[in-house]
Amino acid sequence: MDEVKLINCMRCGMCLPHCPTYRETFLETASPRGRVALIRKVTEGELDQSERLLDYLSLCLDCQACASACPCGVNAGELVAEFSCDRKGGEGLNFMEDLILRKLVPHPDRLETSLAPLRLYQRTGLQRLVRHLGLLKMFPKPLERMEGLLPTLPARPLRQEIQEITPSVGTERGTIGFFLGCVMSLIFSEASRATIQLLTSLGYKVITPKNQVCCGAPNMLGGDLAGLQTAARTNIEIFAGFDLDFIVTDCGGCGAELKKYGHHSEGAAEAFSAKVRDISEVLALHADELALLLQPLPLKVTYHDPCHIAHCQGIRQEPRQLLKLIPELSYHELEAADACCGSAGTYNIAKPEMADRILQRKLDTIAASGAEVLVTSNPGCLLQLKKGLAEQLPEVRILHLTELLLQSLRPPSSLNPS
Repeated sequence: MDEVKLINCMRCGMCLPHCPTYRETFLETASPRGRVALIRKVTEGELDQSERLLDYLSLCLDCQACASACPCGVNAGELVAEFSCDRKGGEGLNFMEDLILRKLVPHPDRLETSLAPLRLYQRTGLQRLVRHLGLLKMFPKPLERMEGLLPTLPARPLRQEIQEITPSVGTERGTIGFFLGCVMSLIFSEASRATIQLLTSLGYKVITPKNQVCCGAPNMLGGDLAGLQTAARTNIEIFAGFDLDFIVTDCGGCGAELKKYGHHSEGAAEAFSAKVRDISEVLALHADELALLLQPLPLKVTYHDPCHIAHCQGIRQEPRQLLKLIPELSYHELEAADACCGSAGTYNIAKPEMADRILQRKLDTIAASGAEVLVTSNPGCLLQLKKGLAEQLPEVRILHLTELLLQSLRPPSSLNPS
């Protein structure tokens, strides 16, 4: 733990109105500066790592809105994550953590196989029956909640369907390495398919290495720094085998983690992270060209900033710029668009009451916007908001940014008349 980061907090309070948990509780211990103070007291030996203290720290969503507001650049979310990694480093992973973070997540084949029963559960109609009869109420609350978040799964993971090399449409302008995140491949495959099509339509050859592994964000979330470092080394080595202009991802969480690989080691890791771009960053580079490829889409649209894109990566204008390129689209800014939706990885399962309170604030602003379509760019947000909209605002659709852009994209035949 870097003690300099801890003492930089001036306790000015500028973070307070931006912290989701402080806004819900008005408790100092549920605020960024409160968390920093607790961690500092522990590291200085004035506090023990009691269960109560750990409970206070676990309320943090790591949305990093505090870092965006802090005049000193203190990032309470990262400090809590580092504290958890230090603690896990001393205690070690328990059986379930080791099973998930070491035996399952880093292995794409195993991860894909683990979802096969869920696809069967949906395709046999068993899910509809279970939900209709309310049978999930007989199971533990976390299981019921996880099932409620589950959207319709694609027939197959995208990793199994796409080619490793997708040629450009027309004259090739460069080569992009596509980092296909686990959740995007397993659940939101259509969004990633759209990402590849948008990039190729702009003249990029897209390489999607089939042997890439999870970015390591779940390991960081679980306090498994060693697992994160292993994932980073693996991905860096894989993508180093190609001559790439950029390494692109359409998952906000993956992008935030990939851009931090250089923080864990030097040399190749820094070079890797320097090439990582969110899909919106690359598309915005070619905004003028993209505008010529888009057809009218008369929709009323608003945008939710994922925390891992707005706060962690500082990407705010690019998604809005891209949406405004679409002819006849009516864009309406969402109030507190960069406020967390309450997903935060597995937070909405571990802390359901707080997650629901935070989600409700977001749903209220969406309703006030009058939008027909909500656009966002992170799988956690898509899962959380999709469930919330289905329950309270079923008339509002939710789409990944690339899905909406693809809806407006002219047919491939018109992009390449030859």
